[in-house]
Amino acid sequence: MLSATWFVAYSAVLPLTQSAWGLSGKEAGMIQSSFHLGYLASLFIVGFMADHYGAKRAYLVTGIAAWTSPILFVLFADGFWSACWLHALTGLCQGGSYTPVLALVSDNVTRERRARAMGLMIAASSAGYAVCLGLAGLALKYTDWRGAMLAIAVAPCVSWLVGIAALRGTPNKVHPRPAGHSVFTAVPALLRDRKGMLSVWAYTFHNWELLGLWAWLPAFLTAALVMHGTGAAESAAIGLSLSALTYVANIGGSLLGGVMADRWGRTRAILFWSCVSLVLSFSIGWMIALPVVLLVAAACTYNLAAIADSATHSTVLAEIVPPHMLGVAYAVRSVIGFGAGVVSPVVFGAALDWAGGGRGSTNAFAWGVAWTTLGIGAMLGPLATWRLHRMQHGS
Repeated sequence: MLSATWFVAYSAVLPLTQSAWGLSGKEAGMIQSSFHLGYLASLFIVGFMADHYGAKRAYLVTGIAAWTSPILFVLFADGFWSACWLHALTGLCQGGSYTPVLALVSDNVTRERRARAMGLMIAASSAGYAVCLGLAGLALKYTDWRGAMLAIAVAPCVSWLVGIAALRGTPNKVHPRPAGHSVFTAVPALLRDRKGMLSVWAYTFHNWELLGLWAWLPAFLTAALVMHGTGAAESAAIGLSLSALTYVANIGGSLLGGVMADRWGRTRAILFWSCVSLVLSFSIGWMIALPVVLLVAAACTYNLAAIADSATHSTVLAEIVPPHMLGVAYAVRSVIGFGAGVVSPVVFGAALDWAGGGRGSTNAFAWGVAWTTLGIGAMLGPLATWRLHRMQHGS
């Protein structure tokens, strides 16, 4: 939970930095995408580390960089280019809190409870996002965006210290490889695995939607509040609190999705939730003029549905590929999946600009077009999952 707080720190202050630095929607999206670009590189690296050195060791060693890099962003980001490079650096240092942890769950939890255990981990991340937005909203009442991000940057340090204590009794496992196999031969082996790659592609299109949603939801809710007559500064603070509420819904979605996957089956649960979130991707932007209560309810449902299948995607891949190449499989998936997450916020911002949005827009058409880009990109996810479902069930 604590390690995840930094992941949405920039989104929490996006309306303020966009105004202070004079950023277009595309430029604002590019800063968020720079984090995702660094993060996907990090996940690729730590995936190899987890397979070669063990997941526990990879998690603890990379945790040092995970808490020092956010402090550098807070101290030195002062415009588009510096923010891009420094946010990319923070992303490059965060992968140890994800891939090795997935491997730890896979190693230490039985199959019958694995999906809900993965769901609990993702739920903890969602709780971290909510804590981040709530903390930022509270801090912005007393300080500027830099002070709010500094408050958030403390959490990854606390996370690392708690992780050291929590893992004292957990063994560091390095799975033996068959003769002739190395950590590098795992990549072509995965690329030849049809089921494994279908899982990877389904996750990729899921990420396009989810990371675009997380990048732009606070700004969207802020714009809705402005449309209803709230002042710009007050709207930013309230928008963060409302966005935090939607991440609380994420917690429920992660737990519910994991339980459903254990009971219904992995692919059936993914198909259900991915279709629900698709409906909201195509509709929520056009709802900006709705009463704020109804809009927030829709946003909560959207966040719940979009995250509900996330842990199940990770569980499916863990059960398809051999244990000795799981870290590499997560690494390859991360490069492709988070690569989509790098692109989608930029496409969203560019669509917002193209449709007549711009800075602080309250234009329903512009927001409708922008959110639709997430739905278009996510449409292929259920198709890949359906193909995987048929292969697994012999049809």
